[in-house]
Amino acid sequence: MKKTLNVLSIIVERYYPDAFVFAILMSILALVMAFLLTDSSGTEIVIAWGDGLPALMAFTAQLSITLLAAHALAHTDAMQRGLRAVGNLPQSATAAYMLVVFGASMGSLIAWSLGLVVGATLAREVAIQCARKNIVVHFPLLVASAYAGFVVWHMGYSASAPLFVATPGHTLEDVMGVVAITDTVFTWQNLAIIVTTVSALLIVCPLMQPSQDKCLQIDVDKLDQEPSTDPEIETMTIAERIENSRALTLMLGLALVIYIFVSFYQKGFFLNLDIVNWSLVGFGLLLARSPVHYVHLIYKAGSAVAAIIIQYPFYAGMLGIMTGTGLVQVMSGWFVEHASSSTLALYAFLSAGIVNLFIPSGGGQWAVQGPVFIDAANQLGVAPELIVMAIAYGDQWSNMIQPFWTIPLLAIAGLHVRQIMGYTVIIFLLTAVIFAGGIYLWGLG
Repeated sequence: MKKTLNVLSIIVERYYPDAFVFAILMSILALVMAFLLTDSSGTEIVIAWGDGLPALMAFTAQLSITLLAAHALAHTDAMQRGLRAVGNLPQSATAAYMLVVFGASMGSLIAWSLGLVVGATLAREVAIQCARKNIVVHFPLLVASAYAGFVVWHMGYSASAPLFVATPGHTLEDVMGVVAITDTVFTWQNLAIIVTTVSALLIVCPLMQPSQDKCLQIDVDKLDQEPSTDPEIETMTIAERIENSRALTLMLGLALVIYIFVSFYQKGFFLNLDIVNWSLVGFGLLLARSPVHYVHLIYKAGSAVAAIIIQYPFYAGMLGIMTGTGLVQVMSGWFVEHASSSTLALYAFLSAGIVNLFIPSGGGQWAVQGPVFIDAANQLGVAPELIVMAIAYGDQWSNMIQPFWTIPLLAIAGLHVRQIMGYTVIIFLLTAVIFAGGIYLWGLG
């Protein structure tokens, strides 16, 4: 494994570009493929690309708030104490990697955004505590372990495709009906694949640690240890007393938390990106010292969202090309043409992994692939819930080689994508076997 990792590290270091460059190259590839594989003219392709650029603006804003609010929450005094306590648990390098993998996996199964933020923050704190205890760990591998936990997100409670088809009135209800969440996420087959995947990650991630002389440890001496910015009470003006009043943040935070619990009471327990965001903001306000302290925490997180803001529109442009020119139907249609009732789910899984490189959005991907494969499933007599989960698995699987979702994670960790990609390629190969095998056996049952 270490020899393989050395080769992969060399390849990644030499040939894997920055995430923004990757987005540009994938955009060019989408343009070329649309021109060669569809009947669209060059003008139509460019128009589809340009019209698609703003498609993820609302999502970009939501994700930016997620990152800002989660970063601020993680840096409140109470959360820092809690993270230090958890980060202090590992007494060996193996335990350190396992803790990060497990924490990120559990967070991802609750909500994908929580998995990314929890994983990145936990990896950083574990690295700090290990450095203080003279336990040698490789910080990039800790962050890669956190990202590895993200590979199960589409099997959990915030799974986009299963939640979509479980909602009455969804766009494919006429051809597949409403598929209950108990037939997709909460099946014994899916739960068994989750346990198998997480168990494999707990074993494999520690095994990927390089020799101690090659480990990159976090520099504790250079960590940001800013003193409190709160002014002395005796010297505060009336305006400063208002700015530093904890009562204001408590009231606003409590209002958000009450809203969330009332929503759960009225609609049942559910999660979406908005609920996650207001949860993060609400609890952040409750734990902040004052309004000015919370604003200070948000300012500190500001630079982390820059990469999201500039890159996500170009991924939206790829989505525009894929849907506006019919390229996604061409790609998925090839798989459908060559599939049988016993292999359709595998083709759905593989094609979803490919399409995810161009449309790194679980919900968006289902919107363009779902109609194609559900039609094929009806023709071949394949259960629609199997197709739903096959596409979900393919989406989460190729995230391990798609830097789109590493952006918020790496922003918190302060690393470059090249530093973790060699490890996530191994996870990509490992989970290919688990997911493909699991989907195939599920279909046989």
